Amino acid sequence: MTDTRTKADTGGSTDAGTTTGPGVVRQRSAGPAWRSRLTGSAGSLGLAITVLWLSIIVLLPLAALTVHSFDDGWSGFWDAVTAPAALDALRVTVLVSVVVAVVNVVMGTVVAWVLVRDDFPGKSFVNALIDLPFALPTIVASIVLLSLYGPQSPVGIHLNATQPGLVVALAFVTLPFVVRSVQPVLIEADKEVEQAAASLGANNLTIFRRVVLPSLAPAIISGGGLAFARAIGEYGSVVLIGGNIPRRTQVASQYIQQQIEVDRPVNAAAVSVALLAISFATLLILRIFSERTARKEQASR
Repeated sequence: MTDTRTKADTGGSTDAGTTTGPGVVRQRSAGPAWRSRLTGSAGSLGLAITVLWLSIIVLLPLAALTVHSFDDGWSGFWDAVTAPAALDALRVTVLVSVVVAVVNVVMGTVVAWVLVRDDFPGKSFVNALIDLPFALPTIVASIVLLSLYGPQSPVGIHLNATQPGLVVALAFVTLPFVVRSVQPVLIEADKEVEQAAASLGANNLTIFRRVVLPSLAPAIISGGGLAFARAIGEYGSVVLIGGNIPRRTQVASQYIQQQIEVDRPVNAAAVSVALLAISFATLLILRIFSERTARKEQASR
């Protein structure tokens, strides 16, 4: 009988791979290697593009603003930020923004609950209406609010040049933040847990407070924080209804515009940096909170 062994049988190499012994063929692993190199190159390119774009759009303008705010040195920056008029504008801005965030936390949660748990005619229209403040120019909102609640109010409510008018205007532009933060969590909520609590005799208030609210709390806090950060720098929606009265309804963004008009750009830049610091601190705290919440959820699983 003739010997019919192939190269693979004798330990030689074949086109399909290399051998590790008689009759055993090992495939070459060149494919995964070049795929890994390609993925690494694509990732590096994407990272470079991201850093470049963020630098052009965000980092460079913020850096230029910060440098400009210190044109008169640290003492000039501090004097601009701590000037009585600047402190009054910052105080009004923070106070009104906190009130707006609290109002939106309550009403935004209620609106999200109704949109998720209730069925009613026009639900799709209301759901789309929530996002209108994102698309509508905020100056249009100020015009509408002034015509509705101004000196010639058709409903007899006069909020022009008052802090409640500021709250209404800012609540309008920040409502979607809470609603869109809470809504997905409600959609994914496990209703069987609520039904189990009801079967054990818990009333609706107890179920909401003990079962639903703990799962919604991270989303509610995140939405409220985003609403606060948005309200801090708002200008268009309050420019008409607010009245721009110093120490009463003048918010920081209006004070900044005033400083530019009187040719004090360094003071305007200094107050702008103060607003940026407040907003950045808020967003950083929200990021840390969300990361800790995510880690706790993973640990509980």
